[in-house]
Amino acid sequence: MEFEGLDRKLPFSLEAEQALLGSILIDPSCMDIVEGIVRADDFYVEENREIYAAMHDMYQASRNIDAVTLLRKLEENGTYDLAGGNQYLTQVAKTAPNAINAKDYAKIVYEKSVLRTLAEAGESIAEDAYSGSDDVDSILAGAEKRIYDISNKRANKGFVHIKDVLFSAYEELQQRASDPESLSGALTGFTSLDNMIVGIGKTDLVLIGARPGMGKTSFAMNIATDYAMKTRKKVCVFSLEMTAMELVNRMLSSEAKVDSKKMRAGNLDEDDWIRLAKTAEKLAETDILIDDSTNTTIASMLSKLRREKNIGMIIVDYLQMMQGDPNRKRDNRTVEVGDISRGLKLIAKEIEAPVLCCAQLNRGPEDRKDNRPALSDLRESGSMEQDADMVLLLYRSEYYQNKAEGENSIAEVLIAKNRHGSVGKIELGWDAKCTKFMNIDTSRE
Repeated sequence: MEFEGLDRKLPFSLEAEQALLGSILIDPSCMDIVEGIVRADDFYVEENREIYAAMHDMYQASRNIDAVTLLRKLEENGTYDLAGGNQYLTQVAKTAPNAINAKDYAKIVYEKSVLRTLAEAGESIAEDAYSGSDDVDSILAGAEKRIYDISNKRANKGFVHIKDVLFSAYEELQQRASDPESLSGALTGFTSLDNMIVGIGKTDLVLIGARPGMGKTSFAMNIATDYAMKTRKKVCVFSLEMTAMELVNRMLSSEAKVDSKKMRAGNLDEDDWIRLAKTAEKLAETDILIDDSTNTTIASMLSKLRREKNIGMIIVDYLQMMQGDPNRKRDNRTVEVGDISRGLKLIAKEIEAPVLCCAQLNRGPEDRKDNRPALSDLRESGSMEQDADMVLLLYRSEYYQNKAEGENSIAEVLIAKNRHGSVGKIELGWDAKCTKFMNIDTSRE
């Protein structure tokens, strides 16, 4: 079989592709190693791509792989006739004297594939730059995304066959059965809530809705702090309403259980200072990153998040203060907020970390006899409730009863939407002085 006229501008190694296929023919167990390195579409030559795909299917089906069975599989797929296929497979088998170097061959095939993808991305970036059809920020964001896709996840290469997904899903089920905690979602630290929602998925968008002053920022940061302390993963906080200093002071107050008013007034006793010092030491050991920029957009968030590794959770406070794409014209703010919520969901999927986003509710609860919030109270909702995997609504009765907030009271978290499980209500303790939500012992009165 001849390979004349191949495009030499794009990097590839015919020898490595054939040697890898030959190694698998010699020792099919090589598939255990090379499957984690290459995929069928990493092969540049179409015939080699078809052969590897057939080998992959046979291996997944626990079928024996040799020249005879492989040729039959290729005939079934319509890739080769008997004569041409037998000739080429014989040629391939001769390229690898043994299977010892299969892993090295696979790496070469993969690296050439990455270089081709990079070259294609470079051409696309250059075309955008020369055309100047968009603004500089959008072109730069697009270029950054293309490079990010290649370096972190490899560019999107089309459809994934259900067989591959089913295999991964079955492995995950086995792991979950043997070690339930290993694949559990991100925990909030609130036991009753975690028991109901079974954790937050790593690609979930969670909306935390409440009226002003109800404690949505405190609720989000209580979750963020607990998660950061227990997992040692990065928690990225985008604070559009409060400065980084204000947010850290609130975190200190909540975790040290020091009256926030005393902190603002500087009226602290010795015990307060001791607790604050110990809390500051613990918080300093976490990986909580705070961005208090006021002009945050989806594009700017992505740009910053892509530079970080080991992100476990993303906090946004709050949605309605975010800006939409300045280059896209919209009819109204509702459409813009809808675009932002969809963008947040895409961030969760790309970064593979849950996004907890605070959202302001409209005045609907004040107009009802029962002041508890509902999904319909999401301000400028648009598609917010559709994009969210989970919606948590906060409610404290004293907010509507003109009562002075005491040191402790009961708060309700209404699980208004849960794509992965049940909805309902749980109760938490609320310490107004320290702006902290707490677990309560439901076994005692």
